[in-house]
Amino acid sequence: MNTDFLSPVESVVLAHNELLPPQAIGRSIRIHSEKEGFPELEGVKIALIGVDEFRNAKVQRQDHLKLKELRKQFYQLFMGNWGYAIADLGDLHPGASVEDTYFALNDITSGLLKRNIIPVVFGGSQDLTYAMYRAYDTMEQMVNLVSVDSKFDFGEADELISSGSYLSKIIVNPPNNLLNFSNIGYQTYYNAQEEIDLMERLFFDAYRLGEVIADITVVEPVFRDADLVSVDLTAVRAADLGSLPHANPNGFDGREICAIARYAGISDKVSAFGLFECEATSQGAQLAAQLIWYFIEGVNIRKNDYPFAPVENFTKYIVPIEDMDIHFFKSNISGRWWIEVPKNEDLHNNIQRQTLLPCTHEEYLRASEGVVPERWWKACKKMLV
Repeated sequence: MNTDFLSPVESVVLAHNELLPPQAIGRSIRIHSEKEGFPELEGVKIALIGVDEFRNAKVQRQDHLKLKELRKQFYQLFMGNWGYAIADLGDLHPGASVEDTYFALNDITSGLLKRNIIPVVFGGSQDLTYAMYRAYDTMEQMVNLVSVDSKFDFGEADELISSGSYLSKIIVNPPNNLLNFSNIGYQTYYNAQEEIDLMERLFFDAYRLGEVIADITVVEPVFRDADLVSVDLTAVRAADLGSLPHANPNGFDGREICAIARYAGISDKVSAFGLFECEATSQGAQLAAQLIWYFIEGVNIRKNDYPFAPVENFTKYIVPIEDMDIHFFKSNISGRWWIEVPKNEDLHNNIQRQTLLPCTHEEYLRASEGVVPERWWKACKKMLV
């Protein structure tokens, strides 16, 4: 990891820290500063990186949130009962080209992943997700990506990469490491029917805004199987962001988006988190800071069950449906549920490594009544592609 890409946290933010109580985050974490230099990463679990790159944003504007404003809001929050060290590595400023910024973020993310440090990237436009995704190329693993966004961000096939088309580049550009993509909070009127149909054909998962608001716990299993989580803050309704003209009237409220960030943190598997398209208002900065806080809070209450716990820590349930048996597993550590996806020995692909799929207790109950879980059926069909 080339630390030269990163600039120290601005002195005005550090001066603000001096006014904070000793229990505040800004007085308790390791910070990249001009005076102290780059922080020691030994024992660090979570590393914060600010990125000031908006050249490929969906909407070009002059009022992007300044990284120092988000930091001030985050630093003044109080620490939770956290058992891990946190470091703020400073800012990645725009390179000579957007591709230079992607390269630098890729290098930083990859370096942190190899150290088992979770990068939390904030600021910038959502196309930076592409650079974070490409960091997994060196990890020799398939990647599950979850995006919290009102749009799918497919874009046109021949369109240059942007925050409105980065997903197409992830799907098309080699190496093809994407195992699954899930969208949380899409709004139908912002997505062409062809895009919705494409999500179905690719066996990707999509959850409408109304569906998630009605029962936010439905998305918890989605995050449990994620490696990389990308949050577009414009998925939050305008009233909760400070009501900028380009913000959406509909979307998640502050409490819902914080619950989503906490679910992402709780997941034992999530290894990178991005928060993008932050709004340039005091209220937007406060909400972004609280999202990061809730993600860190989630990380610190991880249960470390599947895939880390031995099979003895699970209770197995066999549900007969028609001419087959579906196997469910309940963790004795956390009470969470998984469903077994049977392997196809005739196939020789990376999907064979995934045997347990996160699910809900309700899906087990419905299966007991003869209803095949949709996520299980999709996973089985995907193995044949």
